[in-house]
Amino acid sequence: MGHNTKTMEKIFTKHQETIAHKIEPKSQLKNWRDWKWHMRHAIKTIDEFENLTGIQFSAEEKKKFEETQDRFPLSITPYYLSLIKKENFRHDPVYKQAFLDNRELIVANSEMGDPLSEDHDSPVPGITHRYPDRVLLLVSNVCAMYCRHCTRKRKVGDRDSIPDKSQIKEGIQYIKDHPQVRDVLLSGGDPFLLSDDYLDWILTELRAIPHVQVIRIGTRTPVVLPYRITDDLVNMLKKHHPLWINTHFNHPRELTTSAREALTKLADAGIPLGNQSVLLADVNDCPRIMKDLVHKLVMNRVRPYYLYQCDLSEGLSHFRTPVGKGIEIMESLIGHTSGFAVPTYVIDAPGGGGKIPVMPNYIISWSTNKVILRNYEGVITSYQEPDKYESTICDRNCDKCNLELDVAEGDEMNAIGIEQLLSDYDDTISLIPSNNERYERRNEDGQD
Repeated sequence: MGHNTKTMEKIFTKHQETIAHKIEPKSQLKNWRDWKWHMRHAIKTIDEFENLTGIQFSAEEKKKFEETQDRFPLSITPYYLSLIKKENFRHDPVYKQAFLDNRELIVANSEMGDPLSEDHDSPVPGITHRYPDRVLLLVSNVCAMYCRHCTRKRKVGDRDSIPDKSQIKEGIQYIKDHPQVRDVLLSGGDPFLLSDDYLDWILTELRAIPHVQVIRIGTRTPVVLPYRITDDLVNMLKKHHPLWINTHFNHPRELTTSAREALTKLADAGIPLGNQSVLLADVNDCPRIMKDLVHKLVMNRVRPYYLYQCDLSEGLSHFRTPVGKGIEIMESLIGHTSGFAVPTYVIDAPGGGGKIPVMPNYIISWSTNKVILRNYEGVITSYQEPDKYESTICDRNCDKCNLELDVAEGDEMNAIGIEQLLSDYDDTISLIPSNNERYERRNEDGQD
């Protein structure tokens, strides 16, 4: 995994060298490629930002930025700072994701501190259990950089809520006590901001739980701090397969030489890579930009996983687009590029409803024996349903089923939601909201 001198010289550009020397006059290439150096020298003040970039703000702008910083902290790695194009910084996608914006103080009526109700779905500190078979385990609330569009702005950087080892142990114990949990997602903050040894301990504890089949890690370090992906880290991660990693590239400009190098290390270690982008106004809300992004991702062995509609977190109104813009982007991808390069466009439902796929409509109409569909070109076609189809009625009497049910370790789970209505073994015919007045009257009258 070594690099020849010419490749390393390309990574340390003249612009980066200038920034490094402004931070430390004797900085060398080895400093720039040291992730801990970047963490020690993260840009946390407006004056530092101006000094290192040469960008100057008016006194009025700085006053507004300071008011924003009092509410939401500033922290940018020197590496990510070096990607900002000074000549057109106000329209630069890196600048917009990294630097303060006084519009963050505008809180719309629909915005919430915890829009996804993660705290309400937390049975023990550090665990979010929203879906039946998987949980999110918060192992850190520290990030390499504070993204301006972060859905957890309420927590990131709050030193009073950093999960300690006892809290993480409590979360691991919860997973041990719930055998339905087969998938654990480590998140934060950023799990890769933990030390190798500490992360190794967490992964070892989780891997020792028999019913945990898959461990996932969500990280933005390949985007904002690619030097964190060291050989030592990768060699440690390789011990814990099956391990999946999702990263968070939002714009093609973020796929630099250093970022691609980090992704190569992870992919060469046999770790499947996914990417979760957020649709951000004036950053990537363009079919051309998004297509270029997904193409660059798959070239680097990263599968586009989700395209998120921006959450209803406080201060994100200026980042949000109409859902129609996301549909437009999906129309530009589906059929126009490889299927594995197309992410799923989702809205993470306010109130903790989970991720809801939002896609263009391809079914135009339906009858008892035909489905009318349209394709990405607008061609309308019909699909003939089978003249005779005898469904296998599922009454949960598996011993007498005519299907091959020897699926080894497959576990049954009770159906919920729409799956419950579609099942043959459940008598439920409708799902009734708890505040339905008609049913409340029935209960009052003793009819139910």
